[in-house]
Amino acid sequence: MLGGARSGKSAHAEGLLPADDATYVATARLDPDDAEWRQRIAAHVARRPPGWRTVEPTDLPGFLGRARGPVIVDDLATWLTGVMDDYDAWHGGLDGVRGECDRLVEAVTDCPAQLVLVSAEVGLGVVPATRSGRLFRDQLGTLNADLAQRCAEVVLLVAGIPLRLR
Repeated sequence: MLGGARSGKSAHAEGLLPADDATYVATARLDPDDAEWRQRIAAHVARRPPGWRTVEPTDLPGFLGRARGPVIVDDLATWLTGVMDDYDAWHGGLDGVRGECDRLVEAVTDCPAQLVLVSAEVGLGVVPATRSGRLFRDQLGTLNADLAQRCAEVVLLVAGIPLRLR
């Protein structure tokens, strides 16, 4: 499930899974000093059905290898940001980032669970003005493309409208 900011990608993805039993994999890292980010996370939490279980694994590829039942991962852009921070990709640590992305693609391919992935599509706009913005856009674009090649279905949300790509 790909889409831009506020495109409806998360809500649409959530609607694909049963309300009584699913695992929500939250990838966002909470910043206690960012009130707006906390509000965004709270809105996502409030929208989830009460029967869903929320997990925040530190090793997403490892978790997916053990996952069972319906699983939603929301979202890969925030996961990638964390990985880029962990490997200091902003200052040259891209080999580790690529390795983690490869691990994720393999984990998704081998995942035994019904899996819905949510990711931002950031490659449709202008070229970012900063090096870090271009680096992130390029890494996420590559990750999205690699995952799309492995997924049975790919949907792009634009203005709340799902467009089936595959």
